[in-house]
Amino acid sequence: MPPSHPAGDPPPKTHREIRSTIFGLMMAMMLAALDQTIVATAMPTIGRDLGDFQNLPWVITAYLIAATAVVPLYGRLADTHGRHITMLSAIVIFVAGSVASAMAPSVAALAVARAIQGLGGGGLVALAQTIIADVVPPKERGRYQVYIASVFAASGVAGPVLGGLIAQHLHWSVIFWLNIPCGAAALFMTNSVLKKMPRVHRRRRMDFAGAGLMVAATTTLLLALNWGGVRMPWSSPVIMALLVTSAMIWLLFIARIRTADEPLIPSELLRNSVVMLGITSAGFGMGTFMGLTFFVPIYLELVVGLSASQSGLALIPLLVGTVTGAITSGNVMARVRHYKRLPMVGLAISTSALATLALFPQGLPLWGLEILFAVASFGVGTSFPVTTVCIQNAVQMHMMGSATATMHFFRQLSGALVIAGFGAIVLGSGVVAGRGAGTVLSAANSATLVASFQWVFLAAAMGVSTALCAFVMMRELPLRDRVSTAPVTAPAAGD
Repeated sequence: MPPSHPAGDPPPKTHREIRSTIFGLMMAMMLAALDQTIVATAMPTIGRDLGDFQNLPWVITAYLIAATAVVPLYGRLADTHGRHITMLSAIVIFVAGSVASAMAPSVAALAVARAIQGLGGGGLVALAQTIIADVVPPKERGRYQVYIASVFAASGVAGPVLGGLIAQHLHWSVIFWLNIPCGAAALFMTNSVLKKMPRVHRRRRMDFAGAGLMVAATTTLLLALNWGGVRMPWSSPVIMALLVTSAMIWLLFIARIRTADEPLIPSELLRNSVVMLGITSAGFGMGTFMGLTFFVPIYLELVVGLSASQSGLALIPLLVGTVTGAITSGNVMARVRHYKRLPMVGLAISTSALATLALFPQGLPLWGLEILFAVASFGVGTSFPVTTVCIQNAVQMHMMGSATATMHFFRQLSGALVIAGFGAIVLGSGVVAGRGAGTVLSAANSATLVASFQWVFLAAAMGVSTALCAFVMMRELPLRDRVSTAPVTAPAAGD
């Protein structure tokens, strides 16, 4: 006999039903995850083919800005209009942007098309995790993180290789044409899955003014972070104007949240200490990890002396470590009562590993560096599924989309901030010569270069320790053993 469930709750799904739902969502997540890695290795070929290297960084920047800025908007749309139509719309927009990208006659047109892609891709991962939360109880949700982690592991390893092969042996546009059959499959699979799911949204007015302020504030900030120290000095009038403008718009956005009847980010989330501390921990943890994945290859080439291909292979322990950590803590979370203990130990060990790298930035054998990279990323990875589940466990079902999307937004924004911070440290050492298309890596001053990466690893250790402090302060609420529409008792931010 099927297990009973409280009145008002949807019937619990079997493991087979949950797995088929997640497999359908994995295709949508793969679209967004793969697109962030597969384009990078094709960039030189795109620049040569379209005859424009100067504006080539916009191909990446346009997608990043659009994808980051719209994440909270997707969360709100999912809560007010339903997961079904919101997810299908995101896939359609992403595929439309892919078609425009494949047909782009210039780098400028490609950047615009990539921005359209970002408008769709920005919601895919957050929406997928929101939908998973609709069908999997928080107590069991951690064990299904293995499927999510496998998507990002596969895209992180296969994306750059596949992008390079396609650009070299076929044509770079094939990278984008492939999204059409993949998008059609994702559309079919998610549509069949979502039609069977219960509706948990509430009809509310959209805060278009708040959404506009959020997009404008995020766009100006990310432009400053992407241009500062690369295209122009941080002290240049343009960068300073962007930073000041972003700060002013953020203040207006905060004022809008405080005064609007139904703001883009619900005030209940901001008063929930579990949500805010979870977002803080997730932001510092993910931001530090993203910064390391960006700058560790430079460290391996210029300090350790590896070639570009060797540094790519040496980066694998860092990438695999975080996935392994996420899978481990996700499985443990479903079996123990005190689910915070493993991530707390993991973050503490990660801080120690990064502090060791800061103490010995030069002279350690390669195998020793690889162990430290793996340990550091494993420790950070243990916190990712737990913070996600804790945040989702602390909110009502009709706010799940906003809570999940807000977490993903601050994760991505933290990554941009950390990369900019690490970049300011490294650029100050003279590691980069030239600007724009003429930017090259240089190891002219070895001692200064080593010292700069010493500060990078110290900053990374401080970032992870901050994530640990927020995680320790976050209250360990009992995990629900069913998918419930009932509110969850959580302390206010001041408690």
